[in-house]
Amino acid sequence: MAWRIAFSGFIALVIVMGIGRFAFTPQVPLMLGEGQFSLTGAGLVAASNYLGYLCGSYDAMRASKRIEMRLWGGVWGAVALTLLSGLVDGAYWHGAIRFVIGWASGWGLVMVAAWSSERLLALGRPGLSAAVFAGPGAGIFLSGLLAVGFHSWGWNAGSAWLGYGVVALALACAVSANFPRSGDMHRAQSAVLPPAAVGGRIRRLVWSYSLAGFGYILPATFLSQMASVRFPDSLPAQFMWPLFGGASVVGIAIVIVTRHYLTTPTPIRLAVALWLQAAGVLCAELLPGIAGLAVGATLVGGGFLCVVQLSLLYGRELAPDSARYMAGLLTTGYAVGQLVGPVLSALSTALTGSLTPALYVAAVALFAAGVLVWPTKTSLRER
Repeated sequence: MAWRIAFSGFIALVIVMGIGRFAFTPQVPLMLGEGQFSLTGAGLVAASNYLGYLCGSYDAMRASKRIEMRLWGGVWGAVALTLLSGLVDGAYWHGAIRFVIGWASGWGLVMVAAWSSERLLALGRPGLSAAVFAGPGAGIFLSGLLAVGFHSWGWNAGSAWLGYGVVALALACAVSANFPRSGDMHRAQSAVLPPAAVGGRIRRLVWSYSLAGFGYILPATFLSQMASVRFPDSLPAQFMWPLFGGASVVGIAIVIVTRHYLTTPTPIRLAVALWLQAAGVLCAELLPGIAGLAVGATLVGGGFLCVVQLSLLYGRELAPDSARYMAGLLTTGYAVGQLVGPVLSALSTALTGSLTPALYVAAVALFAAGVLVWPTKTSLRER
């Protein structure tokens, strides 16, 4: 039963995050090539997705009714809207769809995380909850491999969207029977965080996670486009996005394997992961050749899910009686950071014709995020 819950949560996050949200990244070069929007327009379309993600995660955080409905709506909404993306054209339609699919993703991530961690804890297998968070990385890896295949077959952007949607549909059909029914999810947790519990460490964690969302989203959104522009028609460049996803799965696997062997406090591991991501952003911009992008994709991707898992774990350590609220609060902050990122990219490309200034700001944000969670001597003594 525990493995079935973990696998179902894993597949749900493959759908809502790896495909629903992040299939847009390998689609950007195709859609730009077809004239559906400019690079600045791509940033604004991405921003609409992150605005929807912000709304969905905030709603999930506050919800006290129809909790299970939001989980189902997140997963099946991602499927339906990915399919619908193959039938529309232009920045306005795609911006509207990305907003709604972002909302579905916010629902899906928060509710799948809450449901799977709750059920796995009840079954005595809380450690498997980390495996669930490999879902977004596996989905990114899958969407990247599909993108390579679609490119080799000469598919246009609309056909590729339909291809992603069909894969998401098949995955949803395979695991939906295991999703919770009405009344299955626990409601006894506090709907809000007690004011007395909102201490300095929680505030710093929320700020750090918000900066993490801002810092990683620019390479995560434009990595395929950066590779396509720098190395047109290069086969290795097409594998930058699968490399990002594969590295994120390896990163979360390292967290799972070492969780019983490392005594290093969670905030220290989180800070190191954030600094590695900052280094990755700089490598992608400063190192020459395809190697620079590869190193950047490995470091940013490798830290991606580590940061998510470790931030949520640290949040549970700081507020164990408000786990769902903390997950929603952190995800909302992350979504705010993700929303600012594409807006900055749009300004950067509109004013300078390049993403470079925005990428430097992203690296600084990731470094600052690590500084915020690095523990003080007082917090270490409290442990």
